[in-house]
Amino acid sequence: MPSARSTDPAALAHDLNNLLLAIVNASEAAEASLSGPLTEQTAALARSGLQTVILAAQQAAGLARAIMDAPASAAPAAQKPAQPQPAVKPQSEKEQSGIWLDALSSVLRPVPVMNAGWIQVSRRMVSIQDGKIEGAKPDKVVYFLAPDDSMRAMRIEKGDLVLIVPQTLPVDSAIMLVEYNNHRYLRKVKRLQDFSVILQSFDREYDAVTAKLGDVNFIGRVVKLEITL
Repeated sequence: MPSARSTDPAALAHDLNNLLLAIVNASEAAEASLSGPLTEQTAALARSGLQTVILAAQQAAGLARAIMDAPASAAPAAQKPAQPQPAVKPQSEKEQSGIWLDALSSVLRPVPVMNAGWIQVSRRMVSIQDGKIEGAKPDKVVYFLAPDDSMRAMRIEKGDLVLIVPQTLPVDSAIMLVEYNNHRYLRKVKRLQDFSVILQSFDREYDAVTAKLGDVNFIGRVVKLEITL
């Protein structure tokens, strides 16, 4: 019988094989002792053989469990040699500028500032929310430079900027950018029942013009005022 237990699976298997042979031999000895006349001596031999079988079987079961629990010896996987990484090319100023513009375009967008002659005089950066400016597509929004004080009572004076979102139909009581008689104005709009509108201005005195809908080109609606101090 093995006196010390190894953790090597091969050694454990060798010990298990020896135990199994011992079990077979002890079983045969016990069987032979019982084949003849039953005497005190043969009974003692049979008991000894059976005890040997039981002990060897217990040890064999322990060895079998040890073999199952023993860690499998696996050869370490061959590692591939590290591939040389290509050198990172430094970005040019133009490339860096493009990256910044792409990042900013998702939160800010330049909006043209138009005068009464519909000529762009400058641009202003406006924040974008959910891809829109004041609910409109960014490329459809403009600033309009107030050309006079005709809307002073509405706190819009000459040189102030108003943000315009597209609106081609009249909105009752809204301040709108309209084109009428080949001129562009900021006017408060009042719709009438007979397919006409009142274009109201509020300087020092109230003034209004009644016009047919077909004679007025509605460009957009004022949604924000920026005052020049």
